[in-house]
Amino acid sequence: MPTLPWTVPHPPPPHGTAFVMASRFEVRTLKDVPRFFLRSLAAWKQVRSAPGAYGASLIAQPARRVFYTLSAWQDRDALYAYARTEPHRGIMTSLRSTMRTSTFTFWEVDTTGLPITWDDARRRLAEQARTDAAGDA
Repeated sequence: MPTLPWTVPHPPPPHGTAFVMASRFEVRTLKDVPRFFLRSLAAWKQVRSAPGAYGASLIAQPARRVFYTLSAWQDRDALYAYARTEPHRGIMTSLRSTMRTSTFTFWEVDTTGLPITWDDARRRLAEQARTDAAGDA
C-alpha cells in the first residue's frame, strides 16, 4: 500500500508552533493486518475533520505487519481530544490485543516546518524505540 500523503485538514497559522506525534505499530500476525488496516482508515477519516489537526500522513507496510502514523496538531490538547473521541478511542481499545509493539514520539516544531518529513519522523521513532528498550532493561 502506498503512503497516504500529508493531508491538511486545517491550515496552520504562518507563525506559531505545532505539536507533532509519530507512531509505529507492529501487529502480531499477518492475519491481524486487514483488521488493523481497515480500522486505521476509519481513524484517518476522523483526523481529516478533527479540530486542531494541521496535517497527517500514514504508511502501511502490510507484508511487514507495520503501520506508521504522523500528525501535527495545534497543541497537545487537540491531539488528546482526538485520541479520546470516537471512533479513535474505540479503535485503539479494540486493537490492543493485536499489537506486538508500538512506539510513540512527540515534539514541537515551528509551523513553517510543516509538513514533517518521514525521514525525520522515522529517525525520531528509532531514537524513541532505543530509549524505551533501555528503560525496559
